[in-house]
Amino acid sequence: MFGIGFQELIIIAIIALLIVGPKKLPDLAKTLGKGIRDFKNATDGITDDLKDTLKDEDKKTDQGNGLENSLLVKKSEPEDKNEAAGRDAGTK
Repeated sequence: MFGIGFQELIIIAIIALLIVGPKKLPDLAKTLGKGIRDFKNATDGITDDLKDTLKDEDKKTDQGNGLENSLLVKKSEPEDKNEAAGRDAGTK
């Protein structure tokens, strides 16, 4: 967790106990835990919003590419028919 081992956590807890005192330590831990949870929820919400936005953009580009590809196919079809008609007319 954050590159901190068990021994480091014990040292941090002892220092916090000495600085804050045994009476206020549970309240401090509760407040710190709530703050971390709120921060995690906020970052998860932002991540979800970004994922939704990226999915919407991908759908838009996929739809745009599909339209562009269909226009290219329709545009190339008449040329093929004209070439075939020209070859047929030349063989008659």
